[in-house]
Amino acid sequence: MSLATPSKIRDLQIKLYRKAKNEPGYRFYMLYDKIYREDILAHAYHLARANQGAPGVDGLNFEEIELRGLAEWLNGIRQELCDKTYQPQPVRRVMIPKPGGGERPLGIPTIRDRVVQTAAKLVLEPIFEADLEPSAYGYRPKRSAQDAIRKVHKLVCEGYTDVVDADLSTTGAVSHILIRRNTSRSTIR
Repeated sequence: MSLATPSKIRDLQIKLYRKAKNEPGYRFYMLYDKIYREDILAHAYHLARANQGAPGVDGLNFEEIELRGLAEWLNGIRQELCDKTYQPQPVRRVMIPKPGGGERPLGIPTIRDRVVQTAAKLVLEPIFEADLEPSAYGYRPKRSAQDAIRKVHKLVCEGYTDVVDADLSTTGAVSHILIRRNTSRSTIR
């Protein structure tokens, strides 16, 4: 199966994005049923499979799922989501080496949980994308660190001399608004 987003899913994502973009105050109330659509769960499975990854606490890998019957496995997830009985599994914790020495913990969810998370991402991402600044590059579809570097290079070539890089995840309770208000240097937007 191609990893390209199927047209029915893409059409849904475009509609969600446009609604969020055109009506910033709109609240989306009816999204849960989209997460357990058959086509969304199937595409989410194929995306999770493409990322490979080790099994979670249940020890189940992609090959075993497919041997037992992928359609039946996906239907089981779909039914649990529909009945609102789905419960995520614990995350398997492993320690992986850090480049500078030492180790860091890594959480490995089950494939089942990865599929559900990916399905939720497929539905929710277009809504949140509509609110993000065009200059934001982290963890966004079709954007990379290399794209950010190219943008900075372009602006430097245009005469901009100051770059402000802020990792908002390390600011704790300090709000983004305060950071922007109190930044005296020009920022790339």
